[in-house]
Amino acid sequence: MARYTGAVCRLCRREGQKLYLKGDRCNGPKCAFDKKAYKPGMHGSGTRRGRRPSDYAMQLREKQKLRTTYGVLERQFRGYVAKALGAPGVSGFILLQILERRLDTVVRRAGMACSQAQARQLVRHRHFNVNGRVCNVPSMIVREGDVIEARTNSRDHQAIVGSQGRGVQPPGWLEVDGDARRVTVARLPEPEDINLDIDEQQVIEFYAR
Repeated sequence: MARYTGAVCRLCRREGQKLYLKGDRCNGPKCAFDKKAYKPGMHGSGTRRGRRPSDYAMQLREKQKLRTTYGVLERQFRGYVAKALGAPGVSGFILLQILERRLDTVVRRAGMACSQAQARQLVRHRHFNVNGRVCNVPSMIVREGDVIEARTNSRDHQAIVGSQGRGVQPPGWLEVDGDARRVTVARLPEPEDINLDIDEQQVIEFYAR
């Protein structure tokens, strides 16, 4: 499967805010966003005064921020948007709910990975079972009642143990047993469970043009 393999710090700089793509590094002194608080590229440090971005530009940036935060490429992201538009309810929230229910996102939210990329790698390397069966598909959408746990030989994996030592507070829709390295999906996420500095309605409007 295709994935982005370039420098990720420039993605935060491009969006003008931290997307926490490198875990703890983003909160430390080595964070590139803190060192270079301007857009990447040869014209990144320049300023253009008196020019308001167009509606299209603002919608595009919100879409790119959301895609980058969850590590999803364009084709797959379009599929999520189409699914959200076809489901009953508020399309913007349904889109966020789908992204939150991805297996790699659940692993990260549960505190067993420091970043989305690390969570994806742990899943791809078959370190987790879902309902007792090994799963190596990061994009799997979990359902209420699903149980995700580290495999027996992976419970002492350095990345998993180190991530749990950070003391991340999991969202209310996940029940986490840290000692057993187990996560249970108690319910589907609600709007108050998703704390992102992104206007998801702008994303829906971008694709509804």
